[in-house]
Amino acid sequence: MSEVLVVRGEMQPWTDHTPRQPVLAALLTDVIPANRRTLILGPHSPLLIESVLAHSSDVTILVRSVSDAEQLTEMFGPCLHVVAGALDGLRTVTAAQPTLFDVAAEGVEPFEVVVAADGLDRVLGYDSEHLTWTERLAALKELTVPDAVVVLGLRNEFAMLNLLDRRPAHQRHGDDEWVPLHDDPTRPVSVDQFQAALPWPAQLYADFSSHTLVGVEAAAVARPGHLPTRLAVEALERTDTPLLTSPVEPLESATRAGLLAAIPTSWLAVCNTPAQHTLYTDLGPAPLRATPTVTGWRTTLTPATAEASSVPLIEAVGLARPAELLFDSTVIPQEIPGGETVETVLFRLAAAEDVPGFRKLAAALGEWAKSSRVLLRWDDIVVDGDTFAHGISGWVAPERVDKNDLLAAAWLRFHKRLVDTHRRHPWPPWMVGDDLVATWLSMSGIALADPTPATAPHVESAVAEQLAWGKQLAAALAAVLDAPEHTEPDLRTILADADRARLELTELQGHVFGLERTLGFRNKALKTRENRIRELRLQVQKATAERNKLHGSRSYALARTVARAAQIRNPRKLKRALHKYVNKLRPRR
Repeated sequence: MSEVLVVRGEMQPWTDHTPRQPVLAALLTDVIPANRRTLILGPHSPLLIESVLAHSSDVTILVRSVSDAEQLTEMFGPCLHVVAGALDGLRTVTAAQPTLFDVAAEGVEPFEVVVAADGLDRVLGYDSEHLTWTERLAALKELTVPDAVVVLGLRNEFAMLNLLDRRPAHQRHGDDEWVPLHDDPTRPVSVDQFQAALPWPAQLYADFSSHTLVGVEAAAVARPGHLPTRLAVEALERTDTPLLTSPVEPLESATRAGLLAAIPTSWLAVCNTPAQHTLYTDLGPAPLRATPTVTGWRTTLTPATAEASSVPLIEAVGLARPAELLFDSTVIPQEIPGGETVETVLFRLAAAEDVPGFRKLAAALGEWAKSSRVLLRWDDIVVDGDTFAHGISGWVAPERVDKNDLLAAAWLRFHKRLVDTHRRHPWPPWMVGDDLVATWLSMSGIALADPTPATAPHVESAVAEQLAWGKQLAAALAAVLDAPEHTEPDLRTILADADRARLELTELQGHVFGLERTLGFRNKALKTRENRIRELRLQVQKATAERNKLHGSRSYALARTVARAAQIRNPRKLKRALHKYVNKLRPRR
């Protein structure tokens, strides 16, 4: 194992965390020339270091953390020269350690390639000089040859995530930022300032949360629903930063104003070498490259890096075993139209309450869709004149899926993105859910069962049973595309959900009040009825006692005898019967 060269400005104990950044690794693969003396300046992930080592013959990395330097030495061994210290300390290296670091008599030998994608913010230590950003760039230039290929990053103070971050300023950064970035007056804060500050000709990229890289020229002309815009939206939605509101609406507003290149998380400058592609994005299993054409975009995805990636589905109705989602790079078209997505048009029609237009577009989608393995996503289907075209989504089902289930999954995903984000739409609140999805499916020409309610609490409605498989597909697609479940929602969504919950609580309280009032009325009616029954029972008891007393009196017995005597019709017959009865009672002599 090679040793670590320690220069002035080292920090211990310390560590600088770095994201994996597969998109940046793809860019470095395209722009780094082969067999050049290379310097990696600042903390970078092992994936990026591997990308540099694959092209360069002599690679040196400078990190300020001694523990990080030792870890890199153990990981890459003699293939990587590791220096622990600050940027200003690197210039003081002498020829005293020729076995550890190749130096000339007057100092460090100039580098032909410099990779500083992390920027110049984490290249100084505790005891380093207080160099401004411009002085750090000048120090970096001293270490390079005049035509060196330089990849330099710059964090954006005006980033959308910074503007929407709901945390106080003192909680947004850790110990890795001793001096606030805005305290440096020489630091560039815009694309134009960054371009002007660079001493080399450069092509700039807008970096959105390390998930998408877009050329600033393409970002300036992008509009809502176009490929760069929707990839930027997806990248910012996957962040774990607690936000004041969702970045979707502010980012689309900035895009309409042509300011998409002004609000990324950071910028990346590729100097002294032409970049092959304008757009890089992370599709999950593999990064995708895209280049603008006259009609849209030409995509490139290396099949070797796009291994099939499976995502388990929840147990679906009627399936013997759980299904899986696979990523298939072969279904991604090489040419993609440059128009808006279907979802963007549907959102616009819903906000304008243009139900006829919405119905017409839904009917066209129903005629265009067909049974396939490729899952439909309205946020990826592009409007191409009078027809539609698939976008860059490569997620497919293991087997062919019926057209009805594909449309159901697409409308269910659209329902979540429309209703859960509190967008405007013309449908009443009691239709939200399966009934609204069934309405959209009927617009697409899919006949569903009548929306009858469930026959029992544990039995779903007929529509819910028909949408069951579509729900499984939509849930699996959301698991691989949307933000993780542990991601904290933005503040405006929390407030909107609280208002909706408060409204539901008020409605439930009114319902409970009505039930309590009805129960009070019924209680009073029951008490009145009970009192009346008690009074009638006392009256019956009194009448029964008087009747029994009357039946036991001699007057009642005499009255009964008289009543019976009055019923005699033949007195002679009665006389003979009495005479006969008396004779029987007489004793015989």
